[in-house]
Amino acid sequence: MKWVTRARIHVNRTATGWLILRFLDPAAEVRFVEPEDVARIQEREGATGFDAPGARYPHKDALGRCSFEQLVAERLSEDRALARLARIVHGADFPEEINATPESAGLWAISQGFTELGLDDSEVLARASFLYDSLYAHLRRVNASA
Repeated sequence: MKWVTRARIHVNRTATGWLILRFLDPAAEVRFVEPEDVARIQEREGATGFDAPGARYPHKDALGRCSFEQLVAERLSEDRALARLARIVHGADFPEEINATPESAGLWAISQGFTELGLDDSEVLARASFLYDSLYAHLRRVNASA
């Protein structure tokens, strides 16, 4: 399956790309394009857009959720660790909101350096996947002992 999002990824687009490749479709093609091209590519190529204007999963939906939260709620709602990670990603993606968690602040700070490393988006996603694998593993352990 093809997925498409805005280039120069940070928190939500990185987390959503990880979610897609880790849980929804390990063989997915994730493309990074200019924001104004996402809806056109989504329509023309049958890709699923996320975190962009006109995308199937917008930057913020009518319920105030980022695309990561939308996908978790729609497709993986039974996974308590992913639900908690979705709250962390939300807080990091929207740090101005008062419900951001301390974990969200750390994730936001880390993600700001992604583009500063001079890597292309595919490499950022590949490298950042270790971070999200680690967070997910920790949250699974915490939820198992709760």
